[in-house]
Amino acid sequence: MSTVIPHTGFMRLWQVLEVVPISKSAWWEGCKTGRFPKPVKLGPRTTAWKAEDIAALVKKLSDPEYAAEDR
Repeated sequence: MSTVIPHTGFMRLWQVLEVVPISKSAWWEGCKTGRFPKPVKLGPRTTAWKAEDIAALVKKLSDPEYAAEDR
């Protein structure tokens, strides 16, 4: 897992899933329910997420208080 989250810009799904190790279907379900950040359409067949949103998500998921609430 060598993916570094950039400070700005966009991340494609494969990059996000290297940082947040879950399945594609679980990721999309989380986006749909609001647990994970909403995607940004860059083109008709190109979807990405803001790097800032992914960095905030990783920070939130690594917070011990959040992990205790999630159980």
